[in-house]
Amino acid sequence: MSDPRRRPERRPRPARVDAARLAAFDVLRAVREDDAYTNLVLPPLLRGRGISGRDAAFATELVSGTIRRQGTYDAVLAANLHRPLAKVQGPVLDALRLGAHQLLSMRVPTHAAVGTTVDLVRAKVGQGPSGLVNAVLRGVAGHDLPGWVRRVAPDPGADPVGFASVAHAHPRWVVEALAEAVGADELDALLTADNQAPKVTLVALPGQATRAELEGTPSTQSDYAVTLGAGDPGEIPAVAEGRARVQDEGSQLVATALAQAAVDGADARWLDLCAGPGGKSALLAAHAAGRGARVLAVERQPHRAALVASATARVRAGLLGVVAADGRRPVWRDGAFDRVLVDAPCSGLGALRRRPEARWRRTPEDVAELVPLQQALLRSALDAVRPGGVVAYATCSPVLAESAGVVTAVLEGRRDAVLRDAVPLVPGMRDAAGPLPGTVQLWPHRHGTDAMFLALLQRS
Repeated sequence: MSDPRRRPERRPRPARVDAARLAAFDVLRAVREDDAYTNLVLPPLLRGRGISGRDAAFATELVSGTIRRQGTYDAVLAANLHRPLAKVQGPVLDALRLGAHQLLSMRVPTHAAVGTTVDLVRAKVGQGPSGLVNAVLRGVAGHDLPGWVRRVAPDPGADPVGFASVAHAHPRWVVEALAEAVGADELDALLTADNQAPKVTLVALPGQATRAELEGTPSTQSDYAVTLGAGDPGEIPAVAEGRARVQDEGSQLVATALAQAAVDGADARWLDLCAGPGGKSALLAAHAAGRGARVLAVERQPHRAALVASATARVRAGLLGVVAADGRRPVWRDGAFDRVLVDAPCSGLGALRRRPEARWRRTPEDVAELVPLQQALLRSALDAVRPGGVVAYATCSPVLAESAGVVTAVLEGRRDAVLRDAVPLVPGMRDAAGPLPGTVQLWPHRHGTDAMFLALLQRS
C-alpha cells in the first residue's frame, strides 16, 4: 500500500520545440557531422518545412550567427563547464552554442533562451543532459558578451592576436593572415565585418534584365547590382526566370572588369577556367552575348559543371559550352582565347560573412596545398590566352600567399606576360588598391563586398 504522505513523483513536462529552433539545430548538426555548408542546407530545409517570414529570418540568424561566433561561445561555455568541451556530446554542444548565441547576441529573454534550449535537448537528445544545459546557460546569462570577452580572452596588451581571436571568433592563424593582408590599423574593423550578416545583392544580367525590375536599392559600385532590403529573392520574377541572380557585388565587379578590359585585336572567344558554380560564367556570357563573343565555361567536377550549365541557361547566346575538365590539362590549343578568367579555388577567407563555417574548417596546411594549384591554373590561363589578350586572376581570399604571392611567382617564371592596371576597371570603388601595383583588393569593412582580389595580366 502506498504511503499517503509521500509526494507524487514529478514528471518533466513534455518538450515543445518551435520549428525555427529545431531547423537551426538540425542545420548545425549537419554542418558538424557531415561538413555541410549552411548556405546550401538551410534554404531548402526551411522551404521543405514551410518555415517563412520572421521564423525563417530567426532561424537564419540563429544558425549563421552561432557558427560565426562559435570560437567565442566555446570559450564562454568552457568557463561554465566542469569538463572539457571535447567531452560534451556533439548534439548537446550544438544546443549549448545555440543557447549562448541567443543569450549573448540576440534579443531573446533569458528565460526563453534557456527554456527553449533545454526543451530542444530533451526532444532531440534525451532527459539526461537537460540539467547540465540548464545550469551552463544560466551561468552564461550571468554576463553580457563584452563582459565574457574580458573574462575569457587573453590580455590584449600581452597577446593582441589571441585577444582578437577570442573577441572576434576567428582562429589565431586566420587573424595573423588577415592582419598581414589588411594591416593592424584596420584589422578590428575587418574582423567585425566578418561577423555581420551580408546584405543580399542581386545582379541584373546585361541584356536579360534591368535594375529597374529588381526590388531594392541600386548600387553605386556595380552598374548591375541591387541590394535587396528584405524578402525572398526567389519571389522576384527576374530571379525566378534566371534573368537576374543573387551574387556578391565583388564577384560582379571582377567579372565585369575582365569584360571591360582593353584587348589588342580580335575579341570573340572567352574562357572561364574555374567556372563552378556558374555565377561569374553567367555574367560573363551575358556581357559576351552583347558583343558578339562567346564563353567556354570549364569546371573540373562534373556535379559543379552541371550547376554551371543551369546558371548559364538564360545566356546561351553568349556561351560556347560547358565542359567538365581540369583547367591544368587543357583540351584546347595554346593562344585560343582572347579573355580568360581564373577564379581560382582558394581558402575562402574573404567570404567569411557568407560562409561562416569556413573559418573553422580551413587550416594553414590548406593554404599551402592550394597555392601550387592556383599557380598552375594561372600558368594554364596565360597559355590559353593569345598575345594581346588578357587574363583576370581572382580569389575570394585576401591572404597574400594566395593573391600577390601567386601572381608574383608566376610572372617571375614567364617573359611573355605583364601586369596591367586593373584599378580603373572598378571606378566606383575607393581605396581598392591591392598589394601589387595595379591589382585590386576589395574588403567587407571598406566596400561591403567579399574580400575579392583581382590581378589583370596581358600576354605579350
